[in-house]
Amino acid sequence: MRRVLHTDDAPEAVGAYSQGIETDGLIFTAGQIPLTPEGDLLSDAAIDVQTQQALENLSAVLESAGASLNDIVKVTVFLTDIDDFEKMNNVYETFFDDEPPARSAVGVAELPKGADIEIEAIATTE
Repeated sequence: MRRVLHTDDAPEAVGAYSQGIETDGLIFTAGQIPLTPEGDLLSDAAIDVQTQQALENLSAVLESAGASLNDIVKVTVFLTDIDDFEKMNNVYETFFDDEPPARSAVGVAELPKGADIEIEAIATTE
């Protein structure tokens, strides 16, 4: 069974996609950028502020399915400046316990709405 996830505690989708999908014991989130639930884009903020907002959005999507960041098994982080990795990582590690999920970080040319970071995840519901 496939269930579309939606929460008002994360920004509305800015295109033809869902905030997340739950299916067969897994949750796949859409990439979360530093857009507040009220629609304010934090693209001019420092990368640590952008990272915090993206992770708060990710958490809200997971919570809409009764899950949390601790249920994540894989994260992908997209950065427009890979030199921001350390600053991103300093914020990122505060969101996870002693056993963080697997993660990839990828440098990209551009992200939607001019954001400097986008974070997506796969979580388990088991």
